Amino acid sequence: MKTKVCVRWQEGLHLRPAARLVETARKFRSRIFLRIGSVAADATSIMSILVLCAGMNSILEVEAVGEDEQEALAAIESVFDGDAVEPSVAEKA
Repeated sequence: MKTKVCVRWQEGLHLRPAARLVETARKFRSRIFLRIGSVAADATSIMSILVLCAGMNSILEVEAVGEDEQEALAAIESVFDGDAVEPSVAEKA
């Protein structure tokens, strides 16, 4: 199964949301991949995700393959739909 998501974070897909994606992906038995253009990343590898260099408004294709693929895709989409990062110090002031 495949879906597309948009990176909504001003800083792009950086360490904090990448860590959230890895944490989410590891809950499922399905293999989950993120793609931007011809570059693919294993969603259980933080370094693999960071190599995507996905900036704000980048469109990523998400693919899940396995017995719980539908639930896995829904969970990954929720990371992109939710607020996976805390506001920066400047935004808190």
